[in-house]
Amino acid sequence: MSDEDDDDFEDDDFEEDDDFEDDDVAPEGNRVVGARARASVEHIARHLVDDPDGVFVDANERGDNVTLLVHASPGDLGRIIGKRGRVIQAVRQVARAAGATEDVRVTVDVAE
Repeated sequence: MSDEDDDDFEDDDFEEDDDFEDDDVAPEGNRVVGARARASVEHIARHLVDDPDGVFVDANERGDNVTLLVHASPGDLGRIIGKRGRVIQAVRQVARAAGATEDVRVTVDVAE
């Protein structure tokens, strides 16, 4: 696109949509606490294991604290935990970061 083509468009050509709100999916009262962290953990866990349909993440919330419990097939628990617990530690870091975007403290545990 040349500089001459840029002159064809002006800022006034684009109208702002008054119905659009800044990335709000639902009003504050209808949001699920820790939903982003739960979705992140579930996504990661499903991609780590051999049986993705056997993965389920249960969330328990108490105020601003959310505990995520990862359930998986017994043969896949080792893949989620990793050698010396390094994989689950990485998953916990991602969950904490996702929870921080919602001002929620997140902990992740693996169900045996």
